[in-house]
Amino acid sequence: MGCRALLTTAALVATLGVTAAPGIAQTSAENRVLAQSQGGFNPAAVRLMLAEGDAAASRGDLAEARADYDKARKASKQLLAFYRDLSGAFRGLDARIPREMDTKGREALELLAETNLRLAALFRRQNQPEVAVPVLVEVVKLMTPAKPQGQKAYQSLLELGFVETEFRGESAAGQ
Repeated sequence: MGCRALLTTAALVATLGVTAAPGIAQTSAENRVLAQSQGGFNPAAVRLMLAEGDAAASRGDLAEARADYDKARKASKQLLAFYRDLSGAFRGLDARIPREMDTKGREALELLAETNLRLAALFRRQNQPEVAVPVLVEVVKLMTPAKPQGQKAYQSLLELGFVETEFRGESAAGQ
């Protein structure tokens, strides 16, 4: 999936220079292959990968769950980077595009955090807490402890014994 998505993206970017701009704006729904949830390259496709990983984990097939979560993590990171790049490229030129890319980027960021939380839970289930720590720290860093995903990740780090100080919220920071 990841390689195919990268090749498709590269082919798409390569044709952008050849295709006239009005042709891009007039694409029909059936030609928007990357917008589809199955085999697409978008947040819906990442959610599908997460659902497949969840199903595998509930069946006890942890190797397949790990592969699905790894694919979802990689796709989330790529989407996040591409949305950020596009947002920056159009900033100051057309405010609608950066707004759309920023919204999509926040969605990709939340999916990355959710994927990392699932991976960490899988590592804990496999008695590999040391492997869970980096993905949990990444969630805290990405989402901040003020967000539910960041709090959940920090709580997991506390449960693992990696940190000792309980986080009681922003109001308790000075105490």
